[in-house]
Amino acid sequence: MFPTTHWSLLAKATLHGDTTSREALEELCRRYWGPLKQFIRGRGYTESEAEDLTQEFLLHLLERSALRKPDPLRGKFRSFLLGALAKFLSHERERRTARKRGGAQPHVSVEMLGEDAGLICAALPQVEVAAFDRAWAMTVLRAALESVEQQFVEAGRKELFAILRAFLPGTNVPPPYEEAAARAGMSIAALNSEVHRLRRQVRACVCAEVTATVSAPHEIEEEIAHLYRVLMDRGTDFRSTGES
Repeated sequence: MFPTTHWSLLAKATLHGDTTSREALEELCRRYWGPLKQFIRGRGYTESEAEDLTQEFLLHLLERSALRKPDPLRGKFRSFLLGALAKFLSHERERRTARKRGGAQPHVSVEMLGEDAGLICAALPQVEVAAFDRAWAMTVLRAALESVEQQFVEAGRKELFAILRAFLPGTNVPPPYEEAAARAGMSIAALNSEVHRLRRQVRACVCAEVTATVSAPHEIEEEIAHLYRVLMDRGTDFRSTGES
């Protein structure tokens, strides 16, 4: 069975008031806060304005879902968020303009935001889409690394993780294997095996993260490939993925 996705969490949380789903959805909103706010800042809003608009957009998602009739073929959650946010900002500009002229416009509903969000996303300037996709990719990668790190912590191997992560692709020049092996208290062969195991764990966690952002199994590999293309375009420093 295809696992629970962000789509189904959003629909279940808003339709049924399911506490577990709502908590998971709130965590999802915290996770995507950075990419959404960064996109808004790129539209020329100040830091405080971007904070407020991000909060307002996510509250709409939580309170008045666009997914009251879940569609299993809805597509990628990333594309929905970007398209819905672009539409939200467009309505926000119209509302502010009307207010300055002495008129008033009601806040846009997320039901309206969800309509044709994918088409809006496709029509956005490529530079905006690329910036959002990179922020999204870093968010996915950060979540995957945090998941792997937690596995090491739970196994009592936190110090080993700190040594091994220097050998992940995208980091600066890692230390010599001899030096790292000595710090870890193991042979070079054993360290090499641990590095390969860590890379497999990261790939598995990235896959799990991406799986939750699509609506059908056939989209998983496509989305993972897109993620890595985005990261490779400008390079990725794995040291920064632990930052909030």
